[in-house]
Amino acid sequence: MSFILVDKPRPHVTRITLNRPERMNAMAFDVMVPLKEALEEVGFDNDTRVVILTGAGDGFCSGADLEDPGYLPIFDGLTMPGIARRAMRVLDDVIKAIQDMPQPVIGAINGAAIGGGFCLAMATDIRLMSEKAYFRAAGINNGLTAAELGLSYMLPRAIGSSRAFEIMLSGRDVSAQEADRIGLVSRAVSADSLLDECYALAERISGFSQMGVEMTKQLMWAGLEASSKHAHMNYEGHAQLFVRMTTQNFEEAIRARKDNRKPVFKDGA
Repeated sequence: MSFILVDKPRPHVTRITLNRPERMNAMAFDVMVPLKEALEEVGFDNDTRVVILTGAGDGFCSGADLEDPGYLPIFDGLTMPGIARRAMRVLDDVIKAIQDMPQPVIGAINGAAIGGGFCLAMATDIRLMSEKAYFRAAGINNGLTAAELGLSYMLPRAIGSSRAFEIMLSGRDVSAQEADRIGLVSRAVSADSLLDECYALAERISGFSQMGVEMTKQLMWAGLEASSKHAHMNYEGHAQLFVRMTTQNFEEAIRARKDNRKPVFKDGA
């Protein structure tokens, strides 16, 4: 059985589903390696404008698989410290793959997102959350740190440092209602409507210029990592000029507005 399912539920929308519900989609290597491969493959699918990442069953992702983490050939011949370093790189690469793919990724957080699952959710560009779901930075509860897979970088940038410190140091659950209130997710919705809400958002995004959407995602992440506003504004300006001067998108938007129709962006001259 494949632990990663890939399908196209709507035009230009690809859904990637973690498919090990009996383990709450835990981050065993036989789940994470195929996930990284799927993300990379979909990233080069030029028909895909938006990606939706979700989990099968009642959980989004429960973090480390404490029963059977799996084994990879890249571990052969290594001592335990070496295996641990290789394993961390495998998981790091999944987070990077989500943020590096051209298309925006919507996290459909259908259930518990615990530990590494919390990190996986935070790597997505937009998060919609079932009212039954919750987040937990579980490492601190297990005698470890709560800082892993970029969480201590992404979380304070999403909700501010004080709230991030409190959530990560207390190891408590963050309900969907609280996540909505503090801006950790775009919105919390009923479990029955979660995917439909994601599809509606994906359809709206996919109607815009593919180049414009992909560069906006790239610029948003670059802005979060920028060393200064001045340097980033220069980057933004050149990206905007590139699209403006190499396509007829702006002219098409004006024509469509005059004709009272939706624009058709072809991303070409």
